[in-house]
Amino acid sequence: MLQNAATHCNTLQHSIIHCNALQHTTTHCNTLQHTATHCNTLQHTATHCNTLQHTATHCNTLQDSVTHCNTLQHTTTHCNTLQHTATHCNALQHATTHCNALQRAATRSLQHAATHYTTHCNTLQHTAAHCSTLQHTATHCNILQHTSTPP
Repeated sequence: MLQNAATHCNTLQHSIIHCNALQHTTTHCNTLQHTATHCNTLQHTATHCNTLQHTATHCNTLQDSVTHCNTLQHTTTHCNTLQHTATHCNALQHATTHCNALQRAATRSLQHAATHYTTHCNTLQHTAAHCSTLQHTATHCNILQHTSTPP
């Protein structure tokens, strides 16, 4: 019976060692499970960080695009102003050309009229000189007529 008890004690001792080993393994498994959960959290956080980094890069690109668009919009406004000014300048240039042509035509017309009126005035002066001569001659004729008539 002693041998039976010793065998039983050995079995119990072996079971205790086995239980201790299982308990240690369980603790180790719990630690590993906790570590795995922590790793999953870290992995999720890393993925979230990568997404945020990608979004930040995208935002920077969009911000650069907005700045570029604002510059282009400002340039477009400036170009439209210059184009409007150029159109206005072209209209003024056309009007100036037209005015120059009218001025040349007016100058030619005035020169022609001045020549015509100068000729006409010269003719009238010449005629007036003839009239004076005729009047003077008529006066002489009247005097001669009065002196040659017998009383």
